[in-house]
Amino acid sequence: MKKFLTIAVAALLFVPNYSSAKEGMWIPFLLGQLNESEMQAMGMQMTAEDIYSVNQSSLKDAIVHFGGFCTGEVISSQGLVLTNHHCGYGAIQSHSSVENNYLEDGFWAMERSDEKPNPDLFVTFIKEIQDVTVRALYGIEEGMTEAERTKMIDENIEKIIAEEEEKSEYDVMVRTFFKGNQFFLFFTETFKDVRLVGAPPSSIGKYGADTDNWMWPRHTGDFSLFRIYADENNQPAEYSETNVPFRPNHHLPISLGDVNPGDFTMIFGFPGSTDEYVPSRVIEGIIEEVNPLGISFRERSLAAMDKYMRAEKAVKIKYASKYARISNSYKKWIGMVKGLKFSQAVAEKELYEEAFMQRVSTNRRFPASYKTILDSYKAIYDEYLVYQLARQAFIEAGIVNVELLDYARAWNRFVAMAESTEDEAKLQSAFESLVAGMEGFYKDFDVRVDRDVYAAVMPYYESRIEMNLRADNIPGDPMDSEASMSEIDKLYGKTYLRSLESMQSLTSKGWEKTYKKLKKDPMLALASDMMDSYREEILPMYRTFNTKIDSLDRLYMQAQMNVFSERTFYPDANSTLRVSYGQVEGFYPRDGVMYNHYTTLDGVIEKYEPGDYEFDLPERLLDLYAEQDYGRYANGAGEMPVCFIASNHTSGGNSGSPAIDANGNLIGLNFDRVWEGTMSDYNFDERLCRNIMVDIRYVLFIVDKFAGAGHLVNEMTLVLPEPTIDRDAPQQEVMPEEGPVD
Repeated sequence: MKKFLTIAVAALLFVPNYSSAKEGMWIPFLLGQLNESEMQAMGMQMTAEDIYSVNQSSLKDAIVHFGGFCTGEVISSQGLVLTNHHCGYGAIQSHSSVENNYLEDGFWAMERSDEKPNPDLFVTFIKEIQDVTVRALYGIEEGMTEAERTKMIDENIEKIIAEEEEKSEYDVMVRTFFKGNQFFLFFTETFKDVRLVGAPPSSIGKYGADTDNWMWPRHTGDFSLFRIYADENNQPAEYSETNVPFRPNHHLPISLGDVNPGDFTMIFGFPGSTDEYVPSRVIEGIIEEVNPLGISFRERSLAAMDKYMRAEKAVKIKYASKYARISNSYKKWIGMVKGLKFSQAVAEKELYEEAFMQRVSTNRRFPASYKTILDSYKAIYDEYLVYQLARQAFIEAGIVNVELLDYARAWNRFVAMAESTEDEAKLQSAFESLVAGMEGFYKDFDVRVDRDVYAAVMPYYESRIEMNLRADNIPGDPMDSEASMSEIDKLYGKTYLRSLESMQSLTSKGWEKTYKKLKKDPMLALASDMMDSYREEILPMYRTFNTKIDSLDRLYMQAQMNVFSERTFYPDANSTLRVSYGQVEGFYPRDGVMYNHYTTLDGVIEKYEPGDYEFDLPERLLDLYAEQDYGRYANGAGEMPVCFIASNHTSGGNSGSPAIDANGNLIGLNFDRVWEGTMSDYNFDERLCRNIMVDIRYVLFIVDKFAGAGHLVNEMTLVLPEPTIDRDAPQQEVMPEEGPVD
């Protein structure tokens, strides 16, 4: 009887209302069919056509995939793009030096001629989305092997792309959804002339740095400004001095209104990756094995870097971006484990699986394979996990954390080429390419830091990866730290890769002598041994089990959609354009604690610590605060708002996404999630999951009052929404304080 009650309760809990109204990353062109009425019930004053339209200007025309890794939005008729400071960090760093430290001091282009080009940066607009599932699955039959199915789908997709490219003026791509059960075609337009326009100093753009990363309350002005340039016909073009600012089909108006609890919010952007529909066994693996392994590697690496970064300003500049990149996932993984445990994600998944099995076992219309799919998944996953962890350990040690091992791989490819080809022209070209890139690598490299990172992570690599899955004769001794450092010093002392000067001296002798010397280099030898063990012992088995997992993922996803047919499913994130929606609201992270929905400049000042690595502030900001000089950007209570939170479902890739209000105005800039809610990639829990946004008024305050770059604000369309629920009610446009910019 007890078992029956458990299953009955599970069915009531999970079907059909498994997901909350605020959960999901929805495909824009299906909003009218699936979401419009719910969004309007939550307060939205727009229609689905206002958000996504092919036939008229819509919000989607202001959203860009920024560099392929973040989101940005167009906020003026002259191609001005807003994104996060951490999304523009690499570009800002590339223009920085000790003499012109834009990371530390900020950068503002006061004239168009001051805007700085970024050769490798691009933005992509989505012009149209179409469902091509029938075309992609043409010819697929039951009984096909996974390899046969994949081959046929790949051929179908190639045909779709070829046919559509012939007809369209835009680039096209096809992406898979619902674990390979559905396919969509995207028409895109990419602009490659994207110039840096403005960025606050890191003491604003990264305020709180690693201590506050993923945390709430937050006080970070995480934004930067870029501009899209096009040719004279407003078409994409490579960088040229003759290019002109891009004229968008739509740019987001900016609201100066207050942000209040219960207000409708929408996030529009390119979330990277989620896995919401995996079985409970996968969640167990993340909590108990996968995340703890990555956390341990990065904890060691970050400590080694931090020691030098705090002591030397030049090292801090060199390693700022690397440290932030490594730390970001490290802290996220910790929060994810905590959140999954707090929300009892494993138990919740198990209840869902009981409900699934109850339906499958009592309904004959479902295939017999549904009854065994969860057991099959668990058995395969247990074997897969061995090689997943070994692969993760190799990547953390040999690629992510120890830079010289990663750099050695590039030179090893050249050595391998020299041994396998007699084409001297090809060898010379490859050699020159590597030589040309040396200064770029060593510009942000310090051999002392890398040596200490190696000493911190390699013993852990040896202890965590099985003997038969790792390289032999790794310099260093996990059991004797003193002897270990002696061996590591020899390794770094003997490798030619230790410095730019050493490599320049070597490569000046030509490719042939360089090849002969590097053949005997100990760092290249170690990198080669690690790569060989990975390719021979780990990768084949990882791929074998990963293919099986992919197949089971597809079948289990299909089964869930069939068994719970009354439920509306949203697809996992896959770096394609999505909409999520929720409301401004605080939350209770733990017993006795309630977090407010917004922060102010008062909180920034409360955290201020002069000279501190994370909490120092510019004198100009302190003066503005002392004078309470907030201009027109203060809220109704006279405070300077800084950040706010809402219950939108976001993920990596949503960094830089616009937070849009009920009327289609920009009210904030998404940049993070609360630490307690980072598990939303696997388990969205409305009680804990909040996304963190910079209030757009703080952005404008910093641009205008702090930086004195009011000419940029004058490009924008500022509005003060009327307090009304009438969808057709007008909004009052706020005129620039100065004349318009030419």
